[in-house]
Amino acid sequence: ADICFTSSTVPKLIVDIVTHIRVIHYAECLTQISLFLFFGFMDYILLTVMAYDRFVAICHPLHYAVIMNPHRCVLLLLLSIFLSFLDSQAHNLIALQVTCFKDVKIASFFCDPSQLLDLSCSDTFKKNVTIYILGILFGFFPMSGIIFSYYKIVSVLLKIASSRGRYKAFSTCFSHMSVVCLFLGTSLGTYLGSRTSRTPRKGMVASLMYTVV
Repeated sequence: ADICFTSSTVPKLIVDIVTHIRVIHYAECLTQISLFLFFGFMDYILLTVMAYDRFVAICHPLHYAVIMNPHRCVLLLLLSIFLSFLDSQAHNLIALQVTCFKDVKIASFFCDPSQLLDLSCSDTFKKNVTIYILGILFGFFPMSGIIFSYYKIVSVLLKIASSRGRYKAFSTCFSHMSVVCLFLGTSLGTYLGSRTSRTPRKGMVASLMYTVV
């Protein structure tokens, strides 16, 4: 998911830098949006599943093999793929509704769905509301799952008497927490932040952070 997510934007960026031609056709733009959202959201859902996995491993270690059995792992993976496809196609349908553009310049190094909507000649209020609803549905609930998982993990860690035991449990979560903060912090800040305080430069730096770094 990570490799495909990065590959949906970076190769085109490299070609643009080498050739000094920063042009993308409309069909290519929609394809990039679809792939970008599909693999980006899959990353997000898999981070949520990983948080659940760590919650089970630390809070219910004796039942881990039973709870996280291969059958459930496959179901969680299939659910991640299905939700990612649903989210990407919903955004793509919204993007397809934009038929008139007031400008042809996107203030980003890839076809960002929100940037594409900003170029629309027609009123985009309903489309923006729909995107925010999708953001709440597909963003809030997974985020709540991650926060709840770590709330339970921290509660258990505080009860561990041995500092070695706490360190061992914390070390299994640190890499995941780092990725969650870096990936979700910058991506949610980009899409849910205030439009008045957002500048193209800030948006591109944040986009570079969660798509490449």
